[in-house]
Amino acid sequence: MSMIFFACVVRVRDGLPLSASTDFHLNQDFLECRKKLKALSSVLAQYPSRGTAKGRDLSIHFLSSGDIACMAICSSNYSTIMAFCFLEELQWEFAASYDTTSISLASRPYAFLEFDSVIQKVKWHFNRARGSRTKANREKIEEELKFQPPVQLKLEDPELMNGTANGGRAGVHVEVVPTYRMQPVTPLGILSLVLNIMCGALNLIRGVHLAEYSFQEDREGIGNVIAFLLPFLACVFQCYLYLFYSSARKVKTFALFFSICLCNIYLYGLRNLWQIAFHIGVASLASYQILTRQLVEKQPDCGV
Repeated sequence: MSMIFFACVVRVRDGLPLSASTDFHLNQDFLECRKKLKALSSVLAQYPSRGTAKGRDLSIHFLSSGDIACMAICSSNYSTIMAFCFLEELQWEFAASYDTTSISLASRPYAFLEFDSVIQKVKWHFNRARGSRTKANREKIEEELKFQPPVQLKLEDPELMNGTANGGRAGVHVEVVPTYRMQPVTPLGILSLVLNIMCGALNLIRGVHLAEYSFQEDREGIGNVIAFLLPFLACVFQCYLYLFYSSARKVKTFALFFSICLCNIYLYGLRNLWQIAFHIGVASLASYQILTRQLVEKQPDCGV
C-alpha cells in the first residue's frame, strides 16, 4: 500500500527527537527502518537539506531547515513529491508553533510530544489524498526538486546502521530558509508604521543634536543621548517585527516596548508629560499591531 507510516521532528545538531507520531507497527522491516532512521538523524548536519534513503519496501525521506529536520518512513512506491510536500507541511507547522530558543534549550527526548496530534492530522490527510492537487502545484514541487534534488542514499548502507556519515556521499550542507506569509497589512498597521517612523526620526534628531552639544560642552549628558538613540533603534525594530516574521516575536515585542517606556521616563524634563505619553502610546499601538498580525494559514498546495 502506498502511504506514510511514520513521521518525526528531530533537532539537526544532535538528532534529538522532538516529536513523533505514535503509530506502532510490529512488522520487522518497519522496526529495522526505525533504527536506521534514528542512526540517520544523528548525522543529518552532514547531508544536504533534502534526502531520500531508498529500501526495497520502505524509504526514509528527510527535510532539514534551520534547527530542525522532519523525517518520514513511507512505502517505497509512495510519491517522492508528495513525501516532500508532507515534510514541508510538517516543518511549517512546527516552526509556527515553537521558536528557536525553546528548540535549542530542549534537553530531553520528545520535549514537544503534544505536536504529535498535528503530525497525525497532517499524515491522515496525506494518506487519503486522491489527486486533488492542481497541475500547477505539482509542477511547482517538481521544479523545486529539480533545482535542488534530494541526496540519494540506500537503507542497506552500513554507514546508516552505524550512525556514521559517508564522506563520499555527503555533500555540502545547504540550508533552506523557510519563508512565512504574514496576514495582510491593515490600515491601522500602516498608521502605526508611519507614527513609529516619525517617533524614530524625532528621537534620532534630538539624539544627534544633543550628542554634538554633549561631546563639546556637557559630557554628563551622554545618558540622555543614549536615552534618545535607544528608542530610535527600538522603533526601527518594531517596524521590522511588524512587517516580517521572526521567532520569539512576543518576547522581542515586550522588550522593545519596555525599553521605549524606560527611556522616555528617563527623559522626563527634556520631554513633557504629553510628549512622553505620545511616544509610549505609539509604542503601545505598534506592539499591539505586531502581536495581532499573525502568520496566515498555509494554503493546501500539496493535495490535502
